[in-house]
Amino acid sequence: MSLQEEGIVGRLVGGMIRRTVRSRFRKVYWLPPAEIPPQCIFVATHHGWHDGYIMFHVVSALKRRSLDWIQEFAAFPMFAKVGGMPFPINQPSERAKTVKRTIRLMREEKRSLILFGEGVLHRGPELWTIGRSLSVVAKQVPEAVVIPVAIRYDMSIHERPEVFVTFGGPVLEREDILTATHTALQNLLSTPLPENPDVLVHGTLDVNERWDVRKSPLRSSKPK
Repeated sequence: MSLQEEGIVGRLVGGMIRRTVRSRFRKVYWLPPAEIPPQCIFVATHHGWHDGYIMFHVVSALKRRSLDWIQEFAAFPMFAKVGGMPFPINQPSERAKTVKRTIRLMREEKRSLILFGEGVLHRGPELWTIGRSLSVVAKQVPEAVVIPVAIRYDMSIHERPEVFVTFGGPVLEREDILTATHTALQNLLSTPLPENPDVLVHGTLDVNERWDVRKSPLRSSKPK
């Protein structure tokens, strides 16, 4: 159980997220930051359906209890027990309520925030404009450090996709934070995939890795 999971329902949702990631991917890799501030705004790219699930693993591993704005929150409100908050499209009043509540929780409970700054899930690798919600929260919670996060999916040499999560340094520019964060994310996306990353999640290996008869204890080690 991580800091993200509230009560029994939170543990059930967290378990569902972990099982899904293990079954869908071969492995999730990351290059964890050497140092992580006590309170962060993790601004992540949004090119994959599983981005929220991947960030759940990230903040759980970093031990940063975080909030997460979810456009489809109404479809599965139990995500509230793992930090999810409603952020419905074309409902500005509801979004404003979530932003206001987010700022209060970040101030009072020192929560961090997972923010998919582009606002909409879309196909990569293009990076869309970062929404102004980032500047609003950053201004109201100045102690929260903006950390860019690139989530990249690779479907090539294995049966299942692999995920690579990389982090940029803190975005210190506050006057033009949207442009600075966009540039930092663009730089992360243009950097080659890491060669020796750590494993964040061990998923499901390829069928030839799982069923390799050469590893079977029943196979004689010496030919007759």
